[in-house]
Amino acid sequence: MRVALLGIAHVHADAYIVNLRAAAGVEVTAVADHDAEAARRWGAAHDVPVAATAAEALAGADAAVICAETARHRELVELAADAGVAVLCEKPLATSVEEAETIVAACRTAGVPLMTAFPMRFSPPMQAVAEMVRAGRLGRIRACTGANQSELPTRHRAWFADPDLAGGGALMDHIVHIADALRWFLGEEPVEVFALANRIIASEAVRVETAGVAVVTFTGGTFASIDASWSRPATYPRWGGLTMELLGTDGVTSVDPFRQYLTGYAAEEPATRWVAWGSDPNQAMIDEFIAAAREARKPSVTGEDGLRATQVALAAGESARSGRPVAIAPAQRS
Repeated sequence: MRVALLGIAHVHADAYIVNLRAAAGVEVTAVADHDAEAARRWGAAHDVPVAATAAEALAGADAAVICAETARHRELVELAADAGVAVLCEKPLATSVEEAETIVAACRTAGVPLMTAFPMRFSPPMQAVAEMVRAGRLGRIRACTGANQSELPTRHRAWFADPDLAGGGALMDHIVHIADALRWFLGEEPVEVFALANRIIASEAVRVETAGVAVVTFTGGTFASIDASWSRPATYPRWGGLTMELLGTDGVTSVDPFRQYLTGYAAEEPATRWVAWGSDPNQAMIDEFIAAAREARKPSVTGEDGLRATQVALAAGESARSGRPVAIAPAQRS
């Protein structure tokens, strides 16, 4: 299985190269990025051949992993679909609903698998909660709370705070993971979002929102609050994290899928670190993508899943700007 990496802007590119090489029978044949110098440095650091263009990187590839800036996803997905290769695309899928729909349609028309990078679907603690909900052990889920927080990402990748490239700030960055998990847990679709946001944190450094809360209502009447923020200090031991609590008629459960870690201390910064020792959901996600590509089948997490989560994040941004609830259009299923 020959895999091309298109774009290195996302921080996950550094992890995925390790995961891809750990997957059986996979060869990462080329990397390409619109920033040729950045691609050269990344390729040298990870011992990956550098292609001059995305089209060149796709030549002879069976699959493509897209880690470019969100605004560049559509062009790269369409190139990959035209080349007939399976696609794993970072989230959010696009900076607009129209572009996300185009991405899904392009892969559907070309008949190639499209997977959205939602590694939380492959986290054993999250899977345990999904099984608990489906088995009815909590009864009818009435409400949920979720938090997805990190430090200001500009220290690692400046484009995360560029509204043109990212489509927004903390709301766009952090809502999608919990929105997808909620759809997965509940088996319901989001129908309305109301959100509040501000940029009190780091207001002098960025133009986008740095903190916000969204309330999402689902088809069955369940509602969920999502805390999405870049509120952690730069000295925090871990880049990010995700926690959720589900309240049902027969029980309550909480999940912290990043809880498995050791605390380490070092002479250099960061002086305190949390070193994960548990399962690697990224690896399980990459393994599923490679299997779907080999078998030419729909992956367990689809482009449609990415579209729906992107709709929630974009609706939250619109609501925060207008001060009014925003309705979400019904899902379009293939």
